[in-house]
Amino acid sequence: MTLTVEATDLSLTYGGHHALQKLSFRLSDKKIYGFLGRNGAGKTSLLSILASFREQTSGSLTINEEAPFENPNVMQQVAFIYSKDYKDESDNVKEILEGVERYRPYFDKEYAQHLIQKFNLPLTKKVKEFSKGMQSALNVTIGLASRAPITIFDEAYLGMDAPTREIFYQELLEDQANHPRIMIISTHLVSEMDYLFDEVLILHKGSLVLQEEYESLISKGVSITGAASEVDEFVHSMKLLNVQQLGNTKSVMIYGELTERERKNAQQSGLEVGPISLQDLFIHLTEEGN
Repeated sequence: MTLTVEATDLSLTYGGHHALQKLSFRLSDKKIYGFLGRNGAGKTSLLSILASFREQTSGSLTINEEAPFENPNVMQQVAFIYSKDYKDESDNVKEILEGVERYRPYFDKEYAQHLIQKFNLPLTKKVKEFSKGMQSALNVTIGLASRAPITIFDEAYLGMDAPTREIFYQELLEDQANHPRIMIISTHLVSEMDYLFDEVLILHKGSLVLQEEYESLISKGVSITGAASEVDEFVHSMKLLNVQQLGNTKSVMIYGELTERERKNAQQSGLEVGPISLQDLFIHLTEEGN
């Protein structure tokens, strides 16, 4: 099933706080979308509206031209996976997955069993007795195995150790390749997860800073490394993101694409031109002064 998510001037206000301010965007391709933003940027507020957990104050958000809030037909198409507190949950994994299967029309029971084995989750132990990392592994198992046309992971990896997160990332990529859908990942682990994203949306103080293809976005910055005097002369009129120096060697990150002529000039001056990371761009685009 192909779905289209469209927001137009979407705003959310509560208690005098403007959580979201006139957001407009469209998600129509079966891609992995990275939703990035600092704490308080509005990511969870936006995803809660998308998942029908709350309704916007003004503007619109539609899924296939229908408002999702209190709309059971749309709500079944969206799986919202977040850091859930299971302290009062007396069911075990088997019982919880049976409950999920009843309400998720695309749920793949065999794939869920595969993930349980990969994450080494005990089937009969009460989930409230799991560690935080094991509870997160159960959450992402539900999210992946539900195969909802729109699947949202909001900081769903909390408590997982590095090897477990790596299992999650690899299973996510493989299942997206085999069963493509709109996959939304909200994260603070930008440098660890950037390779997962096909497209990136960055929120800052409740506003949408950009929506762009990952490859196009990271091409908008470069690093220049070499003798300090040569680097200074080359970048003197450019927008600097970061400067590091060790002895006479200097490395500068700049925001902006270089022309072919500028690249040749850099090489002729003995300078090394390299890429910069999504995390570097994200930090720059969400600086407090912006």
